[in-house]
Amino acid sequence: MKVLITGTAQGIGRAIAVKFLAEGHTVMGIDRKEGSIGHPAYLHYVCDIRDYNALPALDGIEILINNAGTQNEADIDINLKALIHMTETYGIQPAIKSILHIGSASAHTGAEFPLYCASKGGVLAYTKNVAMRVAPYGATCNSLDPGGVLTPLNECVMNDPDLWAQIMNETPLKKWATPEEMADWAYFLTVTNTFCTGQSILVDGGESINYHFVWKDE
Repeated sequence: MKVLITGTAQGIGRAIAVKFLAEGHTVMGIDRKEGSIGHPAYLHYVCDIRDYNALPALDGIEILINNAGTQNEADIDINLKALIHMTETYGIQPAIKSILHIGSASAHTGAEFPLYCASKGGVLAYTKNVAMRVAPYGATCNSLDPGGVLTPLNECVMNDPDLWAQIMNETPLKKWATPEEMADWAYFLTVTNTFCTGQSILVDGGESINYHFVWKDE
């Protein structure tokens, strides 16, 4: 299938692109940075998704994965507004089979920077809106909402022993996901799945269920 993925230069987006290429799909990636994967079925566009006039003219996209995002930079503009524009431009059309937004566990818990949480919370509502509008095409739209993932953007806490110990204390499974695990989820939700739609799938190692219940000892 013809797949468009944003944010493919590194991390989750790159892992998703590699997964789809390995499965025989044609992949187009958009990122602000260079990010050639060295595969004949991959085409990379260097573009800021906020620059709507610079986006490539592409048609017949069958799978759209909105992965590009930022934290504490221009959250609303990139994580929400540009995601909406990408979806309206490439996703709401008859050839579409599946749309996936990469959200965040923070949209469910509110436990991060204010604008980041707000941007990802908006993605949850928009996912439901899109799911209703692409259903006539027989297509699905969901969001994949990770907790901690071992990506370069998170190295500031991954490489700090004290902060890492605190994070692991908040995570029942005592680990973070790899980008490749998120890529497997993305593939399942967009290719294998044909019936789950309008949903926000939390994959966070149990972080969002860790409520620290406190009670008096007997």
